[in-house]
Amino acid sequence: MKFQPYRSPSTGREVRAVLFDTFGTVVDWRTGVARQAAAFAATHGQDLDAEAFADDWRALYQPAMEAIRSGSREFATLDTLHRENLDEVLRRHGFDPDRLDARTLEELNRSWHRLPPWPDSLEGLAAIRRGYIVGPLSNGNTSLLLDMARNAGLPWDVIIGSDMTRTYKPLPRAYLRTAEFLDLRPGAVMLVAAHNNDLRAAREAGLATAFIARPTEYGPGQVADLTPESDWDLSASSITELAHELRA
Repeated sequence: MKFQPYRSPSTGREVRAVLFDTFGTVVDWRTGVARQAAAFAATHGQDLDAEAFADDWRALYQPAMEAIRSGSREFATLDTLHRENLDEVLRRHGFDPDRLDARTLEELNRSWHRLPPWPDSLEGLAAIRRGYIVGPLSNGNTSLLLDMARNAGLPWDVIIGSDMTRTYKPLPRAYLRTAEFLDLRPGAVMLVAAHNNDLRAAREAGLATAFIARPTEYGPGQVADLTPESDWDLSASSITELAHELRA
């Protein structure tokens, strides 16, 4: 039986590429960063609330990108922004980055390159890849996303980092330039994300949308993005469930 691609009700087009927000949707950044931060602290003989360290580092993510989105700063990669933010987070948690060597700081910064996938990610991505182009649509730069894929075993067909689009979500250009690189109309691209605001911006840019629930992305006390907040094309509790919906 010939495979019939999913037709998006919102765009009216058959979906050719299913692209994924990555941090929080495909990989568990909080667990991954906390685990590596705890190992760093242990090596230096200091106690650390590793989950709080991960949360504080992540909290600086959007403000750092906003300076670029607003035009007040030239484009800089997410690796660069994470490294700049790391000094502030270290000081907040009792470490003096000026007393740490550059190699140690760079290795800790690369925690974001070594994040574990959610339990359903690999199976789900492999299933979707049988019928669609799969890849990240992420604020990560290409080398970060490539290392992440190799470490986690993510079966991407293509990686288009923010250093290629030269902008950050949720600006429309981030979504539209990615579609252009694939030589696809925006409506033939589906964004899958665990974040309603990301999906909202993608839909406004003309993409198809799918919500994946990740109710523990920010830990057991998470209060946002527990459910879909709009009529996205698809909604699922896992990437494997989404794979079934795309083939239904």
